[in-house]
Amino acid sequence: MSQLKTRWDIFCTVVDNFGDIGVTWRLARQLAAEHGLAVRLWVDDLRAFERICPEIDIHAEQQSQQGVEVRHWPAEWPSTEAADVVIAAFACQLPSAYMDAMAEREKPPLWMNLDYLSAEDWVVGCHGLPSVKYKSVQKFFFFPGFQPGTGGLLRESGLLEQRRQFQQEPAAQRQFLQALGVEREANSLLISLFAYENAGLASWLDVLSADNTPTHLLVPEGRILGDVARWLGVESLAVGDLHVRQALTVQVLPFVRQDQYDRLLWCCDFNAVRGEDSFVRAQWAARPMLWHIYQQDEDIHLDKLDAFLTLYTKGLSAPAAEAMNGLWRAWSAGQPIGEHWLEARAHWPELQDNAEKWCLEQALQADLAAALVQFYLNWI
Repeated sequence: MSQLKTRWDIFCTVVDNFGDIGVTWRLARQLAAEHGLAVRLWVDDLRAFERICPEIDIHAEQQSQQGVEVRHWPAEWPSTEAADVVIAAFACQLPSAYMDAMAEREKPPLWMNLDYLSAEDWVVGCHGLPSVKYKSVQKFFFFPGFQPGTGGLLRESGLLEQRRQFQQEPAAQRQFLQALGVEREANSLLISLFAYENAGLASWLDVLSADNTPTHLLVPEGRILGDVARWLGVESLAVGDLHVRQALTVQVLPFVRQDQYDRLLWCCDFNAVRGEDSFVRAQWAARPMLWHIYQQDEDIHLDKLDAFLTLYTKGLSAPAAEAMNGLWRAWSAGQPIGEHWLEARAHWPELQDNAEKWCLEQALQADLAAALVQFYLNWI
């Protein structure tokens, strides 16, 4: 696609620390690397960006990172020429001066609102539709999704083959984990836990600690650490801390860059994730998973949760589907999940097979970056 010679601007306001910037950073890199596009990524919070890309200079107004021009989105907007394609990520409001610059172009740019990921049926009907206009510039809805007729999911070229090879090489996994200070006990269950605060955690840890199978729980720095510390009976937790309670080993990991997080998910037997970016990456890991969906007013997030579960559990037997539904719904409601976990474990081989099949099924669709480029080609 390098022959396009188009310039793309992606705008990101950091709302949930890492989800928004995580998605837009992956997208920007893929558009530049795989499609040969000139991409500028405008970000209002470079400190959050630095956590997933340590090379970021948080004081620089303009810098180049991995083929992407990273720009700080300042309160006082600088005079800037509008790009050929403009993406407002997650319905963020573009600077008024930039919108005027879009309207002043001889050929108006393609303006897209990259929306939040959802499995709800209405997304298919709304994907690609025109939205509001600003002067001569028409905005379009662009929805990521899990079904044909949506924008698909972020997936870099060769990702699944990399994952497959890594999961078939125990030595590579062991070396990766050791670099994080993790020594996995033979025959233990390895779980990653990245979640918002959750009152249902204690019941899960109770069950894991009393289990016959040893569990090694890896907890990257994040909001769930306070709940883990309370269950352990310690004042606080820091990177490198390791606590053993009966059959459960709890270890705190540093917040890692995105490619390392992918490999962490690939190493684990089960991944508890949150938000949008880690949610998608856990699906590409092809391992059983648990999603802590971001809570919204009037519990509308639960509709999104149910819509995804309907698709994700479609290939499961009725008992296995019931176990997964119970586990996910209780977790996102902050309810005890210990018993739900035991029910899910009773169907473990089936859940493992389903995770692999779901991953391969989603990979049949065009990835999000390719879908955006194709939308542009159709538009011109």
